[in-house]
Amino acid sequence: MMLRQGAEPVIVVAGELNVDVIVSGKDVMPEWNREKMVDGFEIVLGSSSAITACALASLGADVRFIGVVGDDDFGTFCTSELQRMGVNTDHVTRLANIKTGVTLSLSTPDDRGLLTYAGSIPLLTPDYIPETLLKQAAHLHFGSYYLQDGMRPHWTALFTRLRATGISTSFDTGWDVSNEWDREGICSLLAATDLFIPSEDELLHIFAADEVAHVLSSMLPAVTGRVAVKQGSRGAIMRTLDGSTVSGKAYNLAPVDTTGAGDCFNAGIIYGYLVGQRDEELLQFANACGALSTLGIGGTGSLPTMEAVLHLQAGHEQMR
Repeated sequence: MMLRQGAEPVIVVAGELNVDVIVSGKDVMPEWNREKMVDGFEIVLGSSSAITACALASLGADVRFIGVVGDDDFGTFCTSELQRMGVNTDHVTRLANIKTGVTLSLSTPDDRGLLTYAGSIPLLTPDYIPETLLKQAAHLHFGSYYLQDGMRPHWTALFTRLRATGISTSFDTGWDVSNEWDREGICSLLAATDLFIPSEDELLHIFAADEVAHVLSSMLPAVTGRVAVKQGSRGAIMRTLDGSTVSGKAYNLAPVDTTGAGDCFNAGIIYGYLVGQRDEELLQFANACGALSTLGIGGTGSLPTMEAVLHLQAGHEQMR
């Protein structure tokens, strides 16, 4: 694949910010009135939107982040980490008397469980999104649909307006802790979305279905974009513009930590899409980005680069 030459497109990520406190090991499940020893402990930049932004910057994109944090040490940490990893934070707002969100991640080599204190996470609203920045954008992405309470009623109108001016759009849902799933809101937004990027579990909960294939073939509303469903160690599946589906196999790597793998997959889908990849080629690029992220601790511990992706694709077998 030949990548487009010249200036990189501006990608705007509008999203939540929080720190991840990661406790890692083979057995990290707490037990009441018991103490356990674990293998690792890290405090790192968290949030789906932020990890995707950092992975996009690592791939070479010009990324501008819009978000809010508390006026506290964790807020400083979030913005400093974004800047360190090449993400522009001119439009991250610090809010007085607010605590920055925190997620406790209990992580094993195979999976993870999350406990989150919301803090500043749901406080982004359209008031914080400058029109001058949107006019520079080629693409707008957000993660964590269910956590961003302040933006949830506004995404559809914003996406519709952006697409009318030629700006492409994407979003990821994350888990709905309220277990309501807002199928109506998701379906409305799909009509204005170029790339919908849920996990398999999320998609099946949104549409109350047992099989991804059934959702992709007959349960989606009239969508105008692609739907890429992350399936962990089984890779990913995509519904294309003509309604057909293509699959991409996962890469056979030994994971260190799966935190942020889906968010790096998101970055791969977005970046690949903007440089002209489509369908199976696009899925494989995104799968490589997700796989590389599992080789370090935390969502930004092993960010994909173009060199690493191309090396992985050339030299490693995918899972059968």
